[in-house]
Amino acid sequence: MKKIGFIGLGNMGFPMVKNLLADGYIVKVFDINEDVLKKCEDLNAVIIDSPEKLVDDVDVLFTSLPSEEIVQNVYFGPKGLFNEKSKSKTIMVDTSTVSPTLNDKLKKEAEASNNHFLAAPVSGGVVGAENRTLTFMVGGSEETFHQIEDVLNHLGENIFHVGEAIDSGTTVKLINNLLIGFYTAGVSEALHIANKQGIDLDVLFEMLNVSYGQSRIYDRNYNTFIREDNYEPGFSLDLLVKDLNFAVDLADELDLELPISKDLLNLYKNVSTEGYGKKDMSVLYERVRDQSNKKNK
Repeated sequence: MKKIGFIGLGNMGFPMVKNLLADGYIVKVFDINEDVLKKCEDLNAVIIDSPEKLVDDVDVLFTSLPSEEIVQNVYFGPKGLFNEKSKSKTIMVDTSTVSPTLNDKLKKEAEASNNHFLAAPVSGGVVGAENRTLTFMVGGSEETFHQIEDVLNHLGENIFHVGEAIDSGTTVKLINNLLIGFYTAGVSEALHIANKQGIDLDVLFEMLNVSYGQSRIYDRNYNTFIREDNYEPGFSLDLLVKDLNFAVDLADELDLELPISKDLLNLYKNVSTEGYGKKDMSVLYERVRDQSNKKNK
């Protein structure tokens, strides 16, 4: 399996394509961003001018896209992947985080157009994509999963087949991101207490990093963003809002009462509307600090 298609060359997609090319795969790519296409061409990727041209021309086709609307357009649009029946049973793998409902819709349409489909959301961020340390949470046919497992091993180090249900990997990803939302809020408010009490945040991290207050999100948010006072997005607050919405919607569909999760979602929605949404999710710390400063004026 040497011919790979890849649609979506953003923060996650580009480093994954770069790694596949470095490992000798033939990679054919599509994106609307001309600059990133030029970067891929310089790395010897083959540029394709519409998604539909990738079907039947590759063994496995990845999509890595930022929103459910864009995913739907790439698969169902006028020049989308489902524009006509495939002759070669292409394996389509969506690494985007979308709703379980869309997972099911994509699977059914893939089968109707003579293709295979796996929903394989990832965790690990841009650093994970660059360093091949991503976690893949794959839902769908185990037989199909094993056909692409070797390719996934070139992109990540934690590869899980969650279950035959197409939305099983997505459910795990939504749980993961729900916890990320909790941890990010906790870190933001905890560090604000430390600030007000004059505790050095570097020393605090050193102590909590060897205590039960330690978490990977604390490490990520503090050392990469808060400490540097730089909130250029690795994972934007708006993307977190999107995923929390999916998690709460899933809970509603399952008739589960999750009051804390709903309050958390409302918090992030409000922060987004206040102008923080395009920044990294760790910017919640800045917002907590700003709100406190306004209150104390």
